[in-house]
Amino acid sequence: MGELGLLGIMIDNQWGGSNLDYIAYSIAMEEISRGCASAGVIMSVNNSLYCSPVNKWANDKQKEEFLKPAASGQVLGCFMLSEPGNGSDAGAASTTAIDAGDSWIINGTKAWITNAHEATFGVLLATTDRTLKHKGISAFLIDMKAPGVSLGKKEDKLGIRGSSTSAVIFEDCKIPKSNLLGPIGAGFKVAMGTLDGGRIGIAAQALGIAQASLDCAVNYSLQRKAFGQTINNMYAIQEKIADMSTRIEAARLLTWKAANLADRGLPFTKDAAQAKLMASEAATFCSHQAIQVLGGMGYVSDMPAERHYRDARITEIYEGTSEIQRVVIGSNVIKSYQQ
Repeated sequence: MGELGLLGIMIDNQWGGSNLDYIAYSIAMEEISRGCASAGVIMSVNNSLYCSPVNKWANDKQKEEFLKPAASGQVLGCFMLSEPGNGSDAGAASTTAIDAGDSWIINGTKAWITNAHEATFGVLLATTDRTLKHKGISAFLIDMKAPGVSLGKKEDKLGIRGSSTSAVIFEDCKIPKSNLLGPIGAGFKVAMGTLDGGRIGIAAQALGIAQASLDCAVNYSLQRKAFGQTINNMYAIQEKIADMSTRIEAARLLTWKAANLADRGLPFTKDAAQAKLMASEAATFCSHQAIQVLGGMGYVSDMPAERHYRDARITEIYEGTSEIQRVVIGSNVIKSYQQ
């Protein structure tokens, strides 16, 4: 993917990227995920959760060291926000970064970190001032091989098993003062803006899973015979295919709308949440229906339907659960009426 320019799609050529836009990113993410959702999430994390915040908040010296190698595909990056005691509550970071004069001393544990075992660099969110709550969170650039950084075991996951997920532990990890990403106290803003863009990527990943499920179901229906005919001629099968296709197309248009707004520099928080909600639930629905179309063959690993089913489930959980997406959508809709 690095050789194809897929790991820094929206990053300027100057910093090793492909200098394309969110629409191009959405299309590429969908197609990669259509083939392999694990490759899709590796690509999504590097683009949306690592390269994007570094590109937006880093100075030129930081970009040369931390952005260029990742955007050009030489190395991978990761994003460290979630913790064992907080997932959806992004403002409750217990990992701390203590000012030690010419350096920061970091202690704490981050959980569910995609690419952790392969990443060379990472963006870390840590508390620099507990009294300020979410305004006391700052972002840092981390060398994952630095002393004091260790990795937990690779999680044995239901789906996306081709990508690594693990805890990252910081024990008196000393990083240079210059590794602060953006202003001190801007970490929550960095995280929320990063997740908005990331939700477009996960929506596209979910679309790829949904489309692969539809491909699997339709192709099987054209070959499987029952009652003297191929099952694609049966109304019950056509109804499932119609519902799958309609949900995919609706989710794709929502995803492209959010991507278009992002490309035009317009607010897209609500639209990214809608796209992620619709696409992830479409992926779960379509992968479920694909198994129904395949019957017993859908339940065994000889066919890809069961993998799509397992892969789809995570898209309703990471980068904001479906419940959080509804909170984001609802609050933004209400706010638009109050203005």
